[in-house]
Amino acid sequence: MDESEEQKKANFPRNILFGKYEMGRQLGQGTFAKVYYGKNLVTGESVAIKVINKDQVKKEGPIDQIKREISVMRLVRHPNIVELKEVMATKGKVYCVMEYVKGGELFAKVLKGKLKEEIARKYFQQLVSAVDFCHSRGVSHRDLKPENLLLDENGDLKVSDFGLSALPEQLRNDGLLHTQCGTPAYVAPEILKRKGYDGAKADIWSCGIILFVLLAGYLPFQDENVMKMYRKVFKAQYEFPQWFSEESKTLISKLLVVDPEKRISIPDIMKNSWFYQGFTRPIIEYSSIIDDEDKEDEEELVITKSPSSSSSLSSPPFYNAFEFISSMSSGFDLSSMFENKRKSRSMFTSKCSALAILVKLQSVAKKLNFGFCLEKEYKVKMSKKIEGRKGKLAVVAEVYEVAPELAVVEFSKSSGDTFEYNKFCEEDVRPALKDIVWSWQGDESNCHQL
Repeated sequence: MDESEEQKKANFPRNILFGKYEMGRQLGQGTFAKVYYGKNLVTGESVAIKVINKDQVKKEGPIDQIKREISVMRLVRHPNIVELKEVMATKGKVYCVMEYVKGGELFAKVLKGKLKEEIARKYFQQLVSAVDFCHSRGVSHRDLKPENLLLDENGDLKVSDFGLSALPEQLRNDGLLHTQCGTPAYVAPEILKRKGYDGAKADIWSCGIILFVLLAGYLPFQDENVMKMYRKVFKAQYEFPQWFSEESKTLISKLLVVDPEKRISIPDIMKNSWFYQGFTRPIIEYSSIIDDEDKEDEEELVITKSPSSSSSLSSPPFYNAFEFISSMSSGFDLSSMFENKRKSRSMFTSKCSALAILVKLQSVAKKLNFGFCLEKEYKVKMSKKIEGRKGKLAVVAEVYEVAPELAVVEFSKSSGDTFEYNKFCEEDVRPALKDIVWSWQGDESNCHQL
């Protein structure tokens, strides 16, 4: 580089974001967002910065989809998933700072032809490990394909693009998803049939297609006529190339099963003899879960309804009216995307007294075999006595006073698995508290005028 070029570069204005990142060349562009190369000015780390135009999204775009994608990426921190490092915002734009994966798409490798079996197995192992983690957090990806699988500088796989992913709150009353989405060649037959489907089981079908593609270099279901291709999918009508090993054929035949109830599960995939050759489970840091160590011997709190009891409590804390209205609103609020740590919360209002609510919560905890202890006045901790997938589930419930005859109860996950927590709230707590609940947060059908 000559002196004039050095001078031009020095005089070129640097695009510094929040005094922390320098934004460089554009890497890609979508309908409502652009992705730029960036560098952390403190650490020198390369990052990818996704810039979303808030006004454009509000007017034209899928607001819920973008909000959900950010929420999902906060949940799924895994070595084989592209990491969302932080989210920042100005009045008009949202900046998602993500891990920069410079190895390109796995799709580019597939375009060159089939992969060696040991290489395909490595990528498949990393894919299944990442998908298993997503499912443990209640997330279904719904658009798994080689184009959404990136490779880092070490040749390790990174799952990306959670724009079509689903969370438990999207399930309908039948416990299934109903949105038809994904890429047809990789989509499970139950989605193509426009019926309700289990997102996790649909992801497993997509993993089967990906494994076939890695080993074969082409798709198992192909036809110039889309409807003919669909008919092949509905019948699982495909042929194995002659170079497939018997073990790989056995596994794929269990993955590409039309009936989702008979399709192999991820725990069984991981037990498969072809799969576990050389498989090492990745080390996952649960840095997003912060909680004090569970107490070994929790003392059961004895609450009585008698005002003269020595265990009677003073008045519950007051809940600011503005906070109450904001929290109970089911409208879209971008502020939730910019919190430092995503907390799983649920909230309801009640016309019962705070003391009566605590008595009810204690009764529910006992029925569910949860420990129950008072952390401070009108704040209790309920802990599951049995280890779950990500340790013991612990839930904190705090009672606030909004008006003399109106209380707000806020639940939050203290530790454990988010999917277990969501299930606890939806399947256990809601039905058990129906006789004291006036309205649940976000339930438009139950909204009341104060």
